[in-house]
Amino acid sequence: MSNLRGKTLFITGASRGIGLAIGLRAARDGANVVIAAKSNVPNPKLPGTIHSAAKAIEEAGGKALPIQCDIREEDQVQAAVAQTVERFGGIDILVNNASAIWLRGTLDTPMKRFDLMSQVNARGTFLCAQACLPHLLKAANPHILTLAPPPSLDPKWWAPHTGYTLAKMGMSLVTLGLAAEFGPRGVAVNALWPRTVIATDALKMIPGVDLQRCRKPEILADAAHAILTTPARELCGRFIIDEDILRERGMTDFSNYAVDPSQPLLTDLFLD
Repeated sequence: MSNLRGKTLFITGASRGIGLAIGLRAARDGANVVIAAKSNVPNPKLPGTIHSAAKAIEEAGGKALPIQCDIREEDQVQAAVAQTVERFGGIDILVNNASAIWLRGTLDTPMKRFDLMSQVNARGTFLCAQACLPHLLKAANPHILTLAPPPSLDPKWWAPHTGYTLAKMGMSLVTLGLAAEFGPRGVAVNALWPRTVIATDALKMIPGVDLQRCRKPEILADAAHAILTTPARELCGRFIIDEDILRERGMTDFSNYAVDPSQPLLTDLFLD
């Protein structure tokens, strides 16, 4: 399968950043893209809403369905999935992109932040998969793709921000379990993680990150496209790095993804 034409993607957190980039790449093929995110009205700190994302998806050649959805709320997720199936007739792909981040130590992590990360990251990934799987199991080439790192127990990733690492590794372990459970039933379940830090509007809110040393979200969009166009039974249970999958598919020059090609790149969290 060389493209995603006619496929229906349910993408969480797709109103901006990486989620939107993945949606736009699919839209260029003529895919149906569900933008499931909380941003219904403009935020002065974070540009982009489900409606602006839907407009961009349509302009790129896809069909868009913007749905305001907090993936912490089971009833909202179930309603969003039902609305998707009613509109497009099914679901072919789930992209678990939505994630909450708080890069602080234990004494500087309010439990409100800890709970938010746990509920959005690990629980939200599980909930969205649970809701979409009955429809994915009926699809011709079903995929679940989660933006999560390779699992790691290295203390250097836990000591600086235990709460975030726990929540993010939770997404990784959900991926591991779902791949073992549903891979044999024909659903490809994989994780995708960037080799370098990705320049997004959300990243601008984290002090100390040099955006000039980052890559653009488009590298993850192209990597996701490479994964999602692969036959489901040929690719499952892998923790894939964006650059690696693109190299496997023949790409050698990544300079166009750099915000500033003259600058050395920042390696992302959880990678050596």
